[in-house]
Amino acid sequence: MTRIELIDIVKTFGGVNACDGVDLLIEEREFVTLLGPSGCGKSTTLNLIAGLDDVTSGTILMNGKRVNELSPYQRDVAMVFQQYALYPHMTVAENIGFTLRLRKRPKSEIRERVQRVAELLELTALLDRLPRELSGGQQQRVAIGRAVIREPGVFLFDEPFSNLDAALRIRMRSEVRQLHDRLGVTSVFVTHDQEEAMSISDRIAVMRLGKVEQFGTPEEIYSTPVSKYVAQFVGSPRMNILDGELLRSGKQTDFRFGPIVIPLGAQAATIGAIDGNRIELGIRSEHVRIGDSGLPAMVRFVQPIGPETHVTVGWNDTAQTLIARVPGIVRLQPGAQVDVVLDPASMLFFDPETGNRIAGA
Repeated sequence: MTRIELIDIVKTFGGVNACDGVDLLIEEREFVTLLGPSGCGKSTTLNLIAGLDDVTSGTILMNGKRVNELSPYQRDVAMVFQQYALYPHMTVAENIGFTLRLRKRPKSEIRERVQRVAELLELTALLDRLPRELSGGQQQRVAIGRAVIREPGVFLFDEPFSNLDAALRIRMRSEVRQLHDRLGVTSVFVTHDQEEAMSISDRIAVMRLGKVEQFGTPEEIYSTPVSKYVAQFVGSPRMNILDGELLRSGKQTDFRFGPIVIPLGAQAATIGAIDGNRIELGIRSEHVRIGDSGLPAMVRFVQPIGPETHVTVGWNDTAQTLIARVPGIVRLQPGAQVDVVLDPASMLFFDPETGNRIAGA
């Protein structure tokens, strides 16, 4: 088991910091996902952990030992890439056992370990096939098997499911998580898919511009995002954000955007001092309810999504809108008048200048 610590990691390419002061502590047997859009530094961070790139400055520790100068092999890591990189002229068995052959392990040991890994990944019936005779999901399992057979202390996954269709991605993420739990290793997974990250991770590091914006459990990332960036990157549909102002009168505080006024009640007590009255209110779509009373609004767009419907509502005097997530199929037409209710306990508030969360949840 391996504990990984990144301390003030900087990686510069051509004068640009791909990693800009990354600090992370990944515990033994933990499954951590680096999440963010293209160019945020997540794959670079993974390559630095692997030893495929050298850090510009900072320290990488594994079980308390500095590993900056060690090779990937010396760090005891195994990596699974987005491209399967299987040898086309080798069978499944030969691909899985290739690293053991490089280490000149006895043939009997290689056969035994290949068989064990094949059973683990349900590849036994495919051992004599060539990569071109396999589906995408089967090829990915072979690539994972090639990493598993090394019995490393750390598994590193660089967007391994990007080339798979949606249904197969869901199956593969479940298989990888179960594999992690069975082997009891430390895993670091890179993806831009927030649903993928939420479904398999013990903790998630949301990255932005080479920095870790927030590091926490999926529940923390989703329910108490530290910034508007995290709030809108994680969750589908994206968190509703309304740009407005606070209206204070005696003990009463309201939020106003355009002509719409929302009483804040007890939520107002959580809002600290801000510059001026401008503020942004965030609320997730499941906390916006279409009911019999509330804020009068007009239906703009209706999207049935199988077990639920996303209903976008708006108002004539403002361009701002809200999306409500409604269970089941809802028979509403654009232009219909409805009432919407916002759950006050689920409101978040953000500083419009910094984007940081200042109150809520």
